[in-house]
Amino acid sequence: MSTLTEAPPPLTPAAPGKKPPRRRGRWTPYWLLLPGLLWLVVFFALPMIYQASTSVQTGSLEQGYKVTWHFATYWNALDDYWPQALRSVLYAAAATVLCLVLGYPLAYLIAFRAGRWRNLIMILVIAPFFTSFLIRTLAWKTILADGGPVVGALNALHVLDVTDWLGWTAGDRVLATPLAVVCGLTYNFLPFMILPLYTSLERIDGRLHEAAGDLYAKPSTVFRKVTFPLSMPGVVSGTLLTFIPASGDYVNAELLGSTDTRMIGNVIQTQFLRVLDYPTAAALSFILMAAILLMVTFYIRRSGTEDLV
Repeated sequence: MSTLTEAPPPLTPAAPGKKPPRRRGRWTPYWLLLPGLLWLVVFFALPMIYQASTSVQTGSLEQGYKVTWHFATYWNALDDYWPQALRSVLYAAAATVLCLVLGYPLAYLIAFRAGRWRNLIMILVIAPFFTSFLIRTLAWKTILADGGPVVGALNALHVLDVTDWLGWTAGDRVLATPLAVVCGLTYNFLPFMILPLYTSLERIDGRLHEAAGDLYAKPSTVFRKVTFPLSMPGVVSGTLLTFIPASGDYVNAELLGSTDTRMIGNVIQTQFLRVLDYPTAAALSFILMAAILLMVTFYIRRSGTEDLV
């Protein structure tokens, strides 16, 4: 028997490789980012560079300033105004703690217990933004006025006796004291604490609470083991959004405080607009920025979370 075998078909040369079609709109994301980058360069990077050069200049407004790389301005500014810088950190930290203590229960209420009243409560939280920052601060001069109902109630409860012993008030007076400045900071920056907390709490899956209850966990244990750890991104975001602007604020200390409660922001404003010592003002600005960056970096690493709301 013979087997007929067919010859394999001849190999045809491979077709020349075709180039993949060019994707249209490849540069579109970069063009969309360009306006934001230009905004950052013009209104952030360039002013920072200008202030950095100003901080190492010497001279006067009449004779003009020249860049002489006089870094001693930083040491002199810190040596002269370290009490105001330390006071700013203490006031901002106190206001941040108060905002967290007041804001967390309210954010928890909005996220889990508000029900149909959620939108109304949220409007009330952001209602202060409908008015000027200056008007809101001036309103506290009336609220904390001598002989007013608030001061009378604090006297009746002997709260002012404790705050006077701590050095936060002066006798029966609340205005022009550290307590007034901290109250103003707390009120003005409280929404910046509540909103990130609410966003973080709202993301928590309610089934986790049910599972913890099925395991016979007490409500306090559920909060300590489930709710609070999962809300840490909101806690970190809220504390940063409160502490950073509060530490550089000068309006509350100017309107509600006195010369003994001046913060570093008041010193910078005075050096820029009244004394006209631009190198010192610029040096203080960079000292404040560097201190805040160090504290924020340490705080984020110690908080154990990098997932910010």
